[in-house]
Amino acid sequence: MGDSIERFPLFPLGLVLLPEEVVPLHIFEDRYKQMIGECIEEEREFGIVWLSDDGLKEIGCTARIAQLLEQMEDGRMNILVKGATPFRLMRRIEDLPYPAGDIELLDEDQIDVLDDTLAEQARERYAQLVERITDERPDAERLAGLDAYGMAATIDFALDAKQQLLEARSEDERMRMVGELFVNTMKRLDLVERAGERARSNGKVRF
Repeated sequence: MGDSIERFPLFPLGLVLLPEEVVPLHIFEDRYKQMIGECIEEEREFGIVWLSDDGLKEIGCTARIAQLLEQMEDGRMNILVKGATPFRLMRRIEDLPYPAGDIELLDEDQIDVLDDTLAEQARERYAQLVERITDERPDAERLAGLDAYGMAATIDFALDAKQQLLEARSEDERMRMVGELFVNTMKRLDLVERAGERARSNGKVRF
């Protein structure tokens, strides 16, 4: 079991934050202005949990405030946060002015040897995808240092796919998952390009 943290500030949102991912947030509700203000003052993290159509997810990710971009006179803020550690929400806390809960930080499954072939395959697929989108292949040294979260944090995947990544408790499993996601993304790009070519040729697109 991982470490437990009591009365941890929570921010239910319509997004999934992954470790190493950086996202901008606009803070405008009074309760969250207070929560983020306290986190900045006390240099502490808070948790982001996906509030999906099916309700609040049990697994979330701790977030640290990487940068306060702007603070307005009425207390509204624009901030950048960076994902840190997956956690499980054990119990909701209702006596604070903002959402909070008791959480357990999630440990990795104990695996003695990581599958290097799986990791290399996922990194190669990632490099191909980035090169296709940006016309520039990632630097080899930087690519070799990326884990599954580091790669996934730079691609805009569907929320349910990101949640599955967040809940996976081994790096091998995450490498397998991101490798498949990169392949599927390339296939979708192929479909979009073919559809665009057909539309330009005869004005009709068939699916």
